[in-house]
Amino acid sequence: MSKGKVCLAYSGGLDTSCILRYLLDEGYEVIAFMADVGQEEDFDAAKEKALKIGASQCYIEDLRREFIEELCYPAIACNAIYENVYLLGTSLARPVIARAQIAVAQKEGCFAVSHGCTGKGNDQVRFELAFYALQPTIKVIAPWRDPVFYNRFKGRKDLLDYAAEKGIPVTSTKSKPWSMDENLAHCSYEAGILEDPNTTPPEDMWKLTVDPLKAPNEPEDFTLHFQKGLPVKLECKDGVKTDAVDVFLTANAIARRHGVGRIDIVENRFIGLKSRGCYETPGLTMLRAAHVDLEGLVMDREIRALRDQFVTFNYAKLLYNGLYFSPEREFLEDSITASQKHVNGSVRCRAFKGMFSVLGRWSDTEKLYDESESSMDEIGDFQPQDTTGFISVNAIRLKKYGKAKEASGESLVKH
Repeated sequence: MSKGKVCLAYSGGLDTSCILRYLLDEGYEVIAFMADVGQEEDFDAAKEKALKIGASQCYIEDLRREFIEELCYPAIACNAIYENVYLLGTSLARPVIARAQIAVAQKEGCFAVSHGCTGKGNDQVRFELAFYALQPTIKVIAPWRDPVFYNRFKGRKDLLDYAAEKGIPVTSTKSKPWSMDENLAHCSYEAGILEDPNTTPPEDMWKLTVDPLKAPNEPEDFTLHFQKGLPVKLECKDGVKTDAVDVFLTANAIARRHGVGRIDIVENRFIGLKSRGCYETPGLTMLRAAHVDLEGLVMDREIRALRDQFVTFNYAKLLYNGLYFSPEREFLEDSITASQKHVNGSVRCRAFKGMFSVLGRWSDTEKLYDESESSMDEIGDFQPQDTTGFISVNAIRLKKYGKAKEASGESLVKH
């Protein structure tokens, strides 16, 4: 007798293939679920493998458009970034994957869902917090937190041995044991030799982007157009792209061939550990950077300051920590939309040898920037004498600060 149906988030890789076999050995009926979020994957082959291992069914859901429009684009609109460097590529994909997995679990009458996240990682938190928000009564089977499982499989070497024993084909090897997670926005690499933060990633590890040193010797120029903070058109040598998926894929293609978007960092995980991660985030790197630049031209100074201090930081933290399905996310996304009402315009861009640069920007509708007011060659409507009062008012407290220092015998002047 089966213990019941379990919907497993299945990637076709080493971990989830072994977990699928393990769940079957434990007496569960397994429904495999695969999310197409733009990873370069032979889904037909992965489905065939899942069924061969013993899954009773294997669902493949195309989530690329909702991934871009519902997750990546809001992240661009608020310039989301974690710890000043990480563009949240893995974190962004988890909500759409979890939502689709719960939908399959409900359709199949599964009493539980399962995943292949390790007990030390962030993704277990991201998935499970999403599961409980989406279906509060769902049960979660997390093998990497089960002592029976993790005492048997202490690492990837044990999984590789188990896969060989069970006849499960895998692409990981003992000579290249790092873990990869890919989607349309990025590819991440961790584990194995990368756990030494002083080890330089081997050149054959990087999958998406060309080595910047080997990138073309000629730059590639293109133009991005934004409406209300969202990319709506990309003009490049390959033509004009206006569909959200086409815009994102084209930005990816440009960045990849010029080696844009590689980072190598040590980050702070939500659960309290530090981890070393290597990431390729090609198109998203350029789209975000172009958006940041355009805001300098068209966005009110105080709105931008408030958004940067509150919305950008907290939205990135929320995504990283797996709290997408939460009331605070709804509040923050409303704030993002409000902040982007006037972020309309275009940015001329260049990709070259691993670098993204802006060549110029303009807006046909927003007029915060006044060339005559800002010019050093003409007065315009600005009255220079008005600055005298502005400086005098702002100097009041600084004069008092200076006098207090003098009274205490502490001079601000170095002699």
